[in-house]
Amino acid sequence: MQITVTGHQMDITEPLRHYTLQKVGRLEKHFDHMTTTTVVLHVEKTRHVAEGTIHAKGAMLHADAEAPDLYAAIDSLADKLDRQVLRHKEKIREHHRSEAQ
Repeated sequence: MQITVTGHQMDITEPLRHYTLQKVGRLEKHFDHMTTTTVVLHVEKTRHVAEGTIHAKGAMLHADAEAPDLYAAIDSLADKLDRQVLRHKEKIREHHRSEAQ
């Protein structure tokens, strides 16, 4: 899986990039059919926003998270994307079960 971390009108520091790659990289253990993941981080005054898009086989999953801290926003984004990936994986599994019967 290819993960791209970009900043919207801000510079992404190396610790921030490493933290994001670590958190979003964990999603790969749940679902192997993800091709690319894009994470965009931006700050607007006191609003820290993290947006993520996963391109997977058969779906495009998108989530965004807002928090008072950028690291908390990344954590929340990873949790939201994790739930979506698990839900997508379950839909695929249920679909294949119904065809077999």
